[in-house]
Amino acid sequence: MSSFEHSCHLRAEGVTVVRGAREVLTDVSVTVSMRSRLAVVGENGRGKTTLLHVLAGLLEPDHGVVHRVGSFGLAQQAMPARSGETVGTLTDEALADSLHALAALDAAAADLAAGRAGAEERYAVALDAAARLDAWDAERRVDVALAALGACSDRGRPLATLSVGQRYRVRLACLLGARQDVLLLDEPTNHLDADGIAFLTQRVREHPGGVALVSHDRTLLREVAREFLDLDPAQDGRAHLYSGGYDAWQDARRRARERWAQEYADQQAERDRLAAAVDAARGRLSTGWRPDKGTAKHQRQSRAAGVVQAFNRDRAALEAHRVTVPAPPPSLAFPDLKPRRGTLLTAEGVTVAGRLVEPVSLVLDAGDRLLVTGPNGAGKSTLLAVLAGVLDPGSGSVRRHGGARVVMIDQEVPDDLAGAPLSLGQQRRRHLGTRLAGHPDVLLFDEPTNHLSAALVDELTDALRRTPAAVVVATHDRQLLADLADWPRLRLGGSAGPCL
Repeated sequence: MSSFEHSCHLRAEGVTVVRGAREVLTDVSVTVSMRSRLAVVGENGRGKTTLLHVLAGLLEPDHGVVHRVGSFGLAQQAMPARSGETVGTLTDEALADSLHALAALDAAAADLAAGRAGAEERYAVALDAAARLDAWDAERRVDVALAALGACSDRGRPLATLSVGQRYRVRLACLLGARQDVLLLDEPTNHLDADGIAFLTQRVREHPGGVALVSHDRTLLREVAREFLDLDPAQDGRAHLYSGGYDAWQDARRRARERWAQEYADQQAERDRLAAAVDAARGRLSTGWRPDKGTAKHQRQSRAAGVVQAFNRDRAALEAHRVTVPAPPPSLAFPDLKPRRGTLLTAEGVTVAGRLVEPVSLVLDAGDRLLVTGPNGAGKSTLLAVLAGVLDPGSGSVRRHGGARVVMIDQEVPDDLAGAPLSLGQQRRRHLGTRLAGHPDVLLFDEPTNHLSAALVDELTDALRRTPAAVVVATHDRQLLADLADWPRLRLGGSAGPCL
């Protein structure tokens, strides 16, 4: 590795980002070097994606600076399709540096052959640049990545004709095929099947440069991340960097949260004690300090002054007491769904032309559980859409029984529920809450962990196991599949191809 490659890095110093009246990031400092395998973690809305955008230069911080040395590439969660762009637009962008390096090398070689002055130095510089990018192999790497991720390789295909997931896979393949010094990956396992995730994991492990990623995929975090920048505010209100891998981060986070919760509880209990003392003193003031006529009048007057002094002392202590420990963040609130009995939903011989080739029949009774698995293009999302009644089957039928309420939580947040000030994770929470508000009897989840924080995924997994509603989950999430390994499975095997 050359001295230049050793110096390649992205370094944020004291970065603060303000949106509206809220600080999304507060005084965050972090370095992504050529050896980094950094996971940026935290609850939805804590600024994980914002930090990647700041590092990549897409967003200027309100305070702080970012130093950038070397090349870097960013895979964003959202992949919009601009007018006129094709798959070839993305592959050309990915190959541009390598093609430019090869052209410069050819020009320097021609100058060297012609004996032009300074040609040897220009050739050495051009050769170093081409070697650093491994430019001769760039196009093959992009093609391999497109195939491994199940992405469309038709260079003339307009991006607008591809689904969100298909566009994302093309963009990710181009990034993995290019030779960047630092990779910034935002939810890279979204829209990937098992084979695609395995390829991604291998490429991230083998990448010769640095990596910073945001991911809900707990298995990916376990397998590749060595440092964790946790943006959830700790008791001191700041982000913290943990080393030692996933388990070390989880253990340190758990212990810190336990201390935080205990100190918060202790301070709240002390405030409650002081408030009770003030109430008691106030009661003595209103009922016990006024002297009656007759004997012991002066004694009662003396005692009244003591009661007033005690009240003032208690009140001063209460006013001086401050709960300096903020309340720990709340857990996922899942509605108290009512159990049903009997059959809720049946499907008989359901197919959809070009999308769900194999006929599917199933019966969902109250409280049933079902995992739907299979590669991209096998029809998992299509099947859920048919069961939810948002897509008509080409053949077969779907019946709801006894007025069963069926809702589907899609992979992506519908446009009518998206909010510009909200992160994708926050939009996902909003989507989930809106769908659950109707107290459904059947829950259909399409990649339920997409865009959610790792901690929230753990809570959601527990909620899915406990809810009395019938639940169908389609997912590629390896940890979720392991956590729900005791559920019955329906595997769909057909594929309509990456460009369809």
